[in-house]
Amino acid sequence: MKDQVSPQEWQARVELAAAYRLIAHFGWDDLIFTHISMRVPGTEDQFLINPYGMMFHEITASSLIRVDQQCNKLHHSDYPVNPAGFTIHSCIHEARANAHCIIHTHTANGVAVSACKHGLLPISQQAVVVHSGLSYHDYEGIALNPEEKQRLVADLQDNNFLILRNHGLLTTGATVADAFLFMYALESACAIQARTNQDPAQLIHVPQAIIDGIEGQTQAVTKGLGGALAWPALLRLLDANNPGYDS
Repeated sequence: MKDQVSPQEWQARVELAAAYRLIAHFGWDDLIFTHISMRVPGTEDQFLINPYGMMFHEITASSLIRVDQQCNKLHHSDYPVNPAGFTIHSCIHEARANAHCIIHTHTANGVAVSACKHGLLPISQQAVVVHSGLSYHDYEGIALNPEEKQRLVADLQDNNFLILRNHGLLTTGATVADAFLFMYALESACAIQARTNQDPAQLIHVPQAIIDGIEGQTQAVTKGLGGALAWPALLRLLDANNPGYDS
């Protein structure tokens, strides 16, 4: 596949395959049933997504499938595309020019918090980061209805964090690294909340004034690099424990 695509697309494939492997490494995968997508560089209506049927730890740069906004595969693959995954990712890529990468998970912690009426509470530093740009989308069943697309996009707005009620978590980013760091923060926040096992009224909430200023603090602590600060270290982690994603 490397010889059949542009250098820019190949780099996007390598980064996206790395994200799939990292999701598996951290235990956030759900057999074959969640998905990450990446807009093909230089296009507005094409993106890369996983071959439906492969485990995340198996995915390589070459195995990723390039599709258009009608879910047509733009090169041969023996695997289909997850129809629910296409519904979710296609509408966000179409509506948000800055959402180059989208990550969706079904972790136990994420689904648990998504089922709480009060949602994600601002009770941890991780949750405060998430609250700087968090939306919710009500559950409408497995995402197969094209009419849900408009409502999902309207609920997400310009935010990078989305909790899908009774379903799971979603993050968007201008890069794979940003989307992954956002998911790390969102998953961590949900894990912390899931461990409290207390009445929400008994938990200490971070004051709104701190939440309002957290975006600037986040920029400072990441030196303005966002996910790119940690991404090289994450790739070294993969190279040591699960190499081959870049093939």
